[in-house]
Amino acid sequence: MICRTGTCLVDPFRALERAGIRSRMRVADIGCGALGHWTFPAAQLVGPKGTVYAVDILRDALDLLERRAKVDAYANIQYVWSDFDRYGAARIPDGEIDLALLTNNIPQSERPAHLVKELARLVKRGGTALVVDWKPSANGWGASYLRRVGAEEVKAAFDIPEFDLREVFDAGPAHYALVFSRTDARHEPPEEGTAEE
Repeated sequence: MICRTGTCLVDPFRALERAGIRSRMRVADIGCGALGHWTFPAAQLVGPKGTVYAVDILRDALDLLERRAKVDAYANIQYVWSDFDRYGAARIPDGEIDLALLTNNIPQSERPAHLVKELARLVKRGGTALVVDWKPSANGWGASYLRRVGAEEVKAAFDIPEFDLREVFDAGPAHYALVFSRTDARHEPPEEGTAEE
């Protein structure tokens, strides 16, 4: 099979709908990249009265994404330059997000505890975090096999009071997905410190 984009390996619409995305929601696509594989489907599904925060550390990626969004007339996307490994770095208010997306980015994190705590800060109580990543067994596709993490490692990273695992599902031939619910637990910063380190 020839695959030139990620959408032939995973259907963002299906995964987002399974995670419970709805009209008018506020969604954060953490580590969105330049192509909008998840940003644009989320923007379509939340509709004109919803908001998608496209978050990335690469300004060039955000610029490319914004240019494409203008061409395709997306008016409900906001662009946030941020390092997802720095707790508190994203300029999005605490508890603002209904659904946070973390897709194909776990292996890139150097500080997973900060990343997960940043999601816990952003997602409102009762909200959702959707993690989609490469299956370690999916040889020949995607990120380096040596840099992949399995679903069990993701579960362990999200084993904090602010999140409960709701569902695990197969997101395609090369991806797994985990859906976490934001609990009523009071949010605490990561033990290692804050973004000011």
